[in-house]
Amino acid sequence: MKSSLKDKASKIVLRAGKYLKQNSKKIKSIAFKGSINLVTNVDREVENILIGSLRKEFPDIGFLSEEIGEIRPGSGLKWIIDPIDGTTNFAHGFPFYSISLALEREKKPILGIVYDPVRNELFSAERGRGAHLNGKPIKVSPQKDLKKSLLMTGFSYKLGKSMEANLVHFRNFLIASQAVRRAGSASLDLCYVACGRLEGFWELDLKPWDTAAGWLIVKEAGGEVTTFSGREYIHYLKEILASNGKIHRQMSKILSKKRS
Repeated sequence: MKSSLKDKASKIVLRAGKYLKQNSKKIKSIAFKGSINLVTNVDREVENILIGSLRKEFPDIGFLSEEIGEIRPGSGLKWIIDPIDGTTNFAHGFPFYSISLALEREKKPILGIVYDPVRNELFSAERGRGAHLNGKPIKVSPQKDLKKSLLMTGFSYKLGKSMEANLVHFRNFLIASQAVRRAGSASLDLCYVACGRLEGFWELDLKPWDTAAGWLIVKEAGGEVTTFSGREYIHYLKEILASNGKIHRQMSKILSKKRS
């Protein structure tokens, strides 16, 4: 992949991130996509900036975005966009949310960019070229002991079986690890695994735009990403287990436990 593509995409994400930060206190409308799942006018405005700018720079590449759905590609390439990963946090003024952008070829991400406008942190990765934070290489944590590991998870907006199942996983990991956190932006959670702030992350019922960029960043930082049972992961699957690789089998074993 030409690095100029990554550079151009990064500039577009940074521009959208600047708009997002400037408008964090200018939310004009909040709508519900479900019983608790929010979307704001700023989600749509950021999405418009991203799609408009990407379409201008790369007219042959299609889109899959959280708010507008899919625009089919003509080149075999597709941008996967989450304009605000962590909209509920954003709407409440809780400073943990991000913009996520991935470029997919044949259902595999070849470029991932996640931007945290609050901390001005730009995570990025190209397949085969490593992962970076603000241009500097990052690596996963070397921690091998689950009991000394900090983990992260998230909970589905579907208030049903998956939530009940994850409460069981949450309890099991509270006992088995040093601590578990739940912050509300899967893209950032994955990036925190990639740069060593966390040792592991798991979640159920995610969408492609939640993980497409982040899981490539974890892989390129030396981590491991699979399903709960350890099968190969792609971002169209609903469950994800990401770790530094050192505690992956321990986490997979706990996630595979039958409910008692």
